[in-house]
Amino acid sequence: MPNDAMPNPTSGWYGARHARRSPAGRGSRFRRFVAVLLLGMMIAGPLGPAGAAAWAAAVKGRVALIGVPGLEWSDLNQARTPNLWRLVSQGASASLSTRAVPPPDRGITCPIAGWLTVSAGQRAGTAGKGCPAPAAPQPAGTGASVPNWQALAAYQTETGFDARLGTLGQLVADGGGKVAAIGPGAAIAGADRSGNIAKYAPTLDALGDPAPYNLIVLEAAELADAWADRPLDEYGVPTPLPAATRQAAVAAADQQVGALVGKLPPGTTILVAGLSDVTPNAHLHVAIAAGPSPSGEPYPHGHLTARSTRQDALVTITDLTATAIQLLGLTAPREVVGRPWQPGGAAPATPSGTVTELADGDLASQVLREVRGPFFTVLVTVQLLFYAWAALALRRRRTPTHPGPTTSSTSASEGSISETNSGTVASGASVAGTSTSAATDPLASTSKLLRAVQVVAVVSGAIAVSTFLAQLVPWWALPVPMLSVIVTILAIAGLITAVAFAGPWRAHVLGPLTAVAAITSLALLLDVMTGSRLQVNAVTGYEPVTGGRFYGFSNIAFAVYATGTILGLAGVAQWLLRRGVSRLVVVGTCTLYGGFAVFADGWPSWGADFGGVPAFVIGLAVFLILLSGRRVSVLRLLLVGLAGGVLVGTLSVIDWLRPETERTHLGTFVQQVIDGQAWTVVGRKFSAMIGVTVGNWSLTLLTVVALAFLFFVLARPSRWGAPALGQAYALAPTLRPGLFGALTCAFAGFLINDSGIAIPAMALTVAVPLTLAACVRALQLSTPTPPGPRSGRAAPTRSEAGPPS
Repeated sequence: MPNDAMPNPTSGWYGARHARRSPAGRGSRFRRFVAVLLLGMMIAGPLGPAGAAAWAAAVKGRVALIGVPGLEWSDLNQARTPNLWRLVSQGASASLSTRAVPPPDRGITCPIAGWLTVSAGQRAGTAGKGCPAPAAPQPAGTGASVPNWQALAAYQTETGFDARLGTLGQLVADGGGKVAAIGPGAAIAGADRSGNIAKYAPTLDALGDPAPYNLIVLEAAELADAWADRPLDEYGVPTPLPAATRQAAVAAADQQVGALVGKLPPGTTILVAGLSDVTPNAHLHVAIAAGPSPSGEPYPHGHLTARSTRQDALVTITDLTATAIQLLGLTAPREVVGRPWQPGGAAPATPSGTVTELADGDLASQVLREVRGPFFTVLVTVQLLFYAWAALALRRRRTPTHPGPTTSSTSASEGSISETNSGTVASGASVAGTSTSAATDPLASTSKLLRAVQVVAVVSGAIAVSTFLAQLVPWWALPVPMLSVIVTILAIAGLITAVAFAGPWRAHVLGPLTAVAAITSLALLLDVMTGSRLQVNAVTGYEPVTGGRFYGFSNIAFAVYATGTILGLAGVAQWLLRRGVSRLVVVGTCTLYGGFAVFADGWPSWGADFGGVPAFVIGLAVFLILLSGRRVSVLRLLLVGLAGGVLVGTLSVIDWLRPETERTHLGTFVQQVIDGQAWTVVGRKFSAMIGVTVGNWSLTLLTVVALAFLFFVLARPSRWGAPALGQAYALAPTLRPGLFGALTCAFAGFLINDSGIAIPAMALTVAVPLTLAACVRALQLSTPTPPGPRSGRAAPTRSEAGPPS
């Protein structure tokens, strides 16, 4: 019976009848409740981990999982790799992010770590430095056992991912399937939870007929073996392969692939994966699926995708495990964090076009790795120099041309309109502030230096969103990538600045600020609503190679988006108030858009940002409270923080209620809380936050200098009179709530997210330059009046005049 159809136990005939029951009746009901509970536990028991084998689905179908450690799309060539070329033409393809547990101080995936990750369906690795080769299995009849298995399994609890080795092989065995492995790495992938595999062959010829097996795992180790023979660097990692050696190894691996494919019975699904690096730097690798898909239809020629990435032509190594499980008709356990490969969008019609396109994706990731560090160095250096130049322009004093003290007051320049809470103040109205030297400086409204500061400030405030919009241009394919990305970003920032000064809004204090902030907010909002493509391989976005995130808002993008949203709302609020709109309506309008912006940040299908939502809610609430004219108290902040936590918790539970294969990391975290694994995740995130904050001294320095500029330059008297920030507050009162809200959001995000100091650093990169632009405009609208004539000497006091004669 539905809940809304249940009779009310406290009223009517139902309540009267049951109210008269005796204690013995209540005891009878309790015994029946216990009996039903025990019966439910008996039924549910086999569904738990202890009874998983009894309820495991039967294996169906056949999968050949071919691992070619180190295989990249640039390795493929029609003449050198004809078998792989044929699979590309027949099936679906994608770039494979192989991120697992890297060796110390090197962000790569070793071949053995790739095989361990396939075995577990979760990131795995080995202890110690360097990349040890998989050990030869110990024969046991027709099968074998993986050496040192227990130590490998125990180490995974120390990685922060708690991978369960043997998940793939055990699941197939429990479903009545047969697993065969060819090569030491393949034995790791196909072994059960005890490290044993029923059928092991050191070579393909020794396997015989593959038809009896449901899962055939082949290690084509030619690239990995050639790499292992290279000299080691200081980290114990082999040095790069010479081009000729690499090409020969790729050709030999292709022959291995062709030999297995030629032996497979019809109806076998072939999965090819370049499941690790064989270079000192991480790359994207080959992923191909050919043959029957889970729907029964062959994988069409095109791209692959997966719910784990939500990006066309991009999948992950943990998805490989989930794909094999699904193709065999089995249900992936929760330990498998990947999602099955699915047919994606259309690929170029020819294999050559497909290979070229996917190789270009890896090229973009490599160029990004090379330019990201230098780009941030340039960004921080230029920002610091800009703050120094702006401070000199605002605070520099000149030698007075007239001796003696002078006084002046600031007023709106002739013909201008000063913005206030309620509307406008007529030209010439006084704005508080005095200065003894302001009269000796040129008028702020005619100062070319101030105009230059304002324009550069607007360009600087537009840089952050321009780093994402630059992905509309293939800058990584240009001859000099570092110069290309800087020129592209500056060109886009210049276009945004032109828009900021193009319309009548340029005359108002918050006009350029509002234009840039609105473009920032809307551009990133539309991006996450349409797949987050602007953030992939952006210098301030996420790298598919590192596999930290593939969709939604990255932490840096969140900082830029939230700051732009709050400052943009401050500008809109000022515009509405100047037109006589009631404050209640203004606050309501800002609440509506701000609430939608927060929803977009946290909604699993868009931003999917767990840590950003509480910070955004707190910052937005501070802005709205101050905008409404109320004070921000500790109690209100605590209540708002609680509301933010409830909101992100609600979104996470909604995501968790979806089918397990459709969840994002929000729903996955809810499941981790249920399974008792949440503290492992929280600990890993906290360690990352500390590492970024302590290790990235340049962003820490930028944050400190930006705050110092804001409070020790803009908030103190300028050479034109009163503090520039005070002038901006007087002429555009909504700037203060917007700035305080943005700063609160940034520092709450710093405490909650694993990117640490990067969040306030990027938020201030937007907020402080745009605030400076508003302050400059306020100075231009509030120029000092000419000094009055000097007064004569005051009459002496009685004590100074002496006693009367």
